[in-house]
Amino acid sequence: MVRTIPSDRFAAVVAAAARVFITHGYQRAQVQDVADELGLAKGTLYGYAQGKAALFAAAVRFADGHEPLPVPADLPVPAPADGEVAALVSDRLIREVADLRLARALTDPLPADAPPADLRAEFVGIVTDLYARLARHRIAIKLIDRCGPELPDLAEVWFGTGRRANVSGIEEYLARRQQAGTVSLPGPAPLVARTIVELCALWAVHCHFDPAPGPSGAVASVVVDDAAVASMIAEIVARATTPTLK
Repeated sequence: MVRTIPSDRFAAVVAAAARVFITHGYQRAQVQDVADELGLAKGTLYGYAQGKAALFAAAVRFADGHEPLPVPADLPVPAPADGEVAALVSDRLIREVADLRLARALTDPLPADAPPADLRAEFVGIVTDLYARLARHRIAIKLIDRCGPELPDLAEVWFGTGRRANVSGIEEYLARRQQAGTVSLPGPAPLVARTIVELCALWAVHCHFDPAPGPSGAVASVVVDDAAVASMIAEIVARATTPTLK
């Protein structure tokens, strides 16, 4: 008799896999942990994914909702080929970085004699845009941040290319603006750039997985208002770097 797979269950499998990998890391996470999260038998879970590597790849690929879930006829999802997850993450990074408001500001910058309000708005837009993009990929980012150190090819993509591109881009933007005399930085440009990126990542990603007051790896019971937080961070940064416009 052919077993029928509920059409909505793969989404639950993906969400449970994400929780398990975020909680335990890649090496310690087990297929049984995901089955326990769902209240399924371990053997049943293999009808959805062909092992731990397949569950991790599915969580990275589907948990944020950017790709349609496979239909039941295409299950179980196979284990990824070597380098497949890293290539997926790299492709997403390339597409996001190319479309950043930061990238456009570096390519087509406002002139130094632009109205101060326009210069300030440009900077605020860069920060809120970065925040929004981090928030849009928060589950995958948290998975990679947690498990990347155990997966060298993934670590190189994220901790190397990914984070470095964001920090270096903002650093270049700040250095140009400082040289033009349109910002007054509270510290060295590399340090300010890293602070902006980390502050956005903290609120856009990590605060959503704060284990208090819920169980480790669970989304905190206090809902983060992303729009309000992004606006707050942008305002803090703008006031700190353009004190005459407070």
